[in-house]
Amino acid sequence: MTRVLPLNPSAPPEMQARAMDNLRFIRQTMEAAATFTAVSGWGTVLIGVTAMGAAVLSSATHSPTRWVFIWLCEGCLSMGISVYTMARKAHAANLPLWSEPARKILFSFAPPMLVGALLTLLFFERGLLALLPGVWMLLYGVAVIAAGTFSVRIVPVMGIAFMIVGVVALFAPPSWATTCMAVGFGVLHIFFGTLIARRHGG
Repeated sequence: MTRVLPLNPSAPPEMQARAMDNLRFIRQTMEAAATFTAVSGWGTVLIGVTAMGAAVLSSATHSPTRWVFIWLCEGCLSMGISVYTMARKAHAANLPLWSEPARKILFSFAPPMLVGALLTLLFFERGLLALLPGVWMLLYGVAVIAAGTFSVRIVPVMGIAFMIVGVVALFAPPSWATTCMAVGFGVLHIFFGTLIARRHGG
């Protein structure tokens, strides 16, 4: 093994500054190339379980407004679960939560979610609520694929699965809306969350 030698104190200041710049560049390059491994498998499973609960609640209502409200509440709850469980996993592994890969994930995930929020308002105003399940899952799938580029390999696969279910929901009869939401946000989260937990830790 090559022995690492410390910087020579007698070296010129210019050489020491250049060496420190090189070390800083190497560290930043390694951080940028790293993957975000703090995705919580069991947190993803928990999101799937709460989505199944939301499916049960939404199937019992005949009000489109209440149906949308239930799923929007589920979305907010899922976001909270995701952030909390990722923070716990990162802390347990002594990993920084706000790293370069984490920032890339956020900036990849956020734009499709903002578009989804805007389209939700537009569809609600125009009475196009039947399109929401398909649009939600398609945009969520796009967000997961984009963000998953900087995470473990199975995450983009989950995004593709969401897009497939989203296409089905988009062209399915309106009566399938809750079932598609349960399959997408419930079953897929539970399935892929279990795989992530087993392969990459909880």
